[in-house]
Amino acid sequence: MLGWFKKKFKKDSAGTNAQESDVLAEKPTGDEIPRPEPVVAEPVEERVQEEVKQAEVEKVTEPSLSPDTETTIEEPEEPEEPEEPEEPEEPEEPEEPEERLADPAPSVKREEKKKSLFARLSQRLSKTGSTFTYQLDTLFLGKKEIDADLLDGLEEILITADLGVATTQELLEYTRRRVKRKELTDPNSLKEVLKEKITSFIVDSEKDAELVMPDKGPFVIMVIGVNGVGKTTTIGKIANKFIKSGKSVILVAADTFRAAAVSQLQIWGERNNIPVIAHKEGADPSSVAFDALTVAQTKDIDVVLVDTAGRLHTHANLMEELKKIKRVMGKKLKGSPHEILLVIDATTGQNGISQARLFNDAVGVTGIALTKLDGTSKGGIVANICREIEIPIRFIGIGEQMDDLRDFDAGEFTEALFQSHNQVGENE
Repeated sequence: MLGWFKKKFKKDSAGTNAQESDVLAEKPTGDEIPRPEPVVAEPVEERVQEEVKQAEVEKVTEPSLSPDTETTIEEPEEPEEPEEPEEPEEPEEPEEPEERLADPAPSVKREEKKKSLFARLSQRLSKTGSTFTYQLDTLFLGKKEIDADLLDGLEEILITADLGVATTQELLEYTRRRVKRKELTDPNSLKEVLKEKITSFIVDSEKDAELVMPDKGPFVIMVIGVNGVGKTTTIGKIANKFIKSGKSVILVAADTFRAAAVSQLQIWGERNNIPVIAHKEGADPSSVAFDALTVAQTKDIDVVLVDTAGRLHTHANLMEELKKIKRVMGKKLKGSPHEILLVIDATTGQNGISQARLFNDAVGVTGIALTKLDGTSKGGIVANICREIEIPIRFIGIGEQMDDLRDFDAGEFTEALFQSHNQVGENE
């Protein structure tokens, strides 16, 4: 812009000099010489000044029309808002809890996770707990001593909770002995005594019953049970647990009789992104298990989960087939199957006890998975199974989600079982 003004100014000055020489040539008198100077010089200076002013005006007006000026206008309005004392205090407040959580992070996270899992278990067992505890609280309400009428009412509650006749009688005898020794007089404290005794039934069955991985070769789990108890679903959820712990897993479709059994297991294989070993429908289940162990040994698989066909425990021929599958796997891999997991539907009640006895007699059950526990109001089946058969409970199913198959903990279960409905709401 400056160069343009200099060139224009030189052209104008050159024009004025030419005009001045013409005027002087026409009128050489000295008196008339100053008149053309202001006439010619003044318009040049005025035009230059006007152009300069117009250029300055354009410079000023252009940014005012640009969108940048809008942001500059809004900017001064913003600092007026922080005059309120509440806004600067808000970002300071969340910093304090972050500092508190930073020091005990691992322990706090574990405690929070444990509380959330316990709250979830309490919520899922609310049908059992609310019914059982409500009946006990109603029975003990207004009672000042433990008499025969109270014990008769307690017997009815325990039996209807699927604790079984034998387990109920043992609990009542234990209570009578403590009352006779005057160690127990308050009805309200009787609930705590029952909780301790039921916990002892469950804990005694868990002694020396931990799962031990073999030193060499895959860990083989054979899953058995009657029709419709949730064997295939339980297998898929157990596989997810092993995968999360860093183990390699394969599934074995040894249920070759049910039409949808193989496809159902393959769906769980896709969900967990693991292979499924299967043969054609109607094939020999023992041959499927044999081929699966061969694959597991060659590929160094850590865990093999074998799904078997559902069968009634009263059919001897079907139980013999289970024995054959077990023998074939034992010949292929010494010591296998390392775990024989019986899946029992908690809603079946006392029928689950007879199932466990007959399956145990046939193949030797080493662990139990109790499913659909969230759908029954009779959670006493857990204590009854542990006392009657002395087989440890490995897992309990409290829902349909992948994480709803929980590792069984006796203390946690009984605590949730004896919780009232109001306590469940507080934990949530």
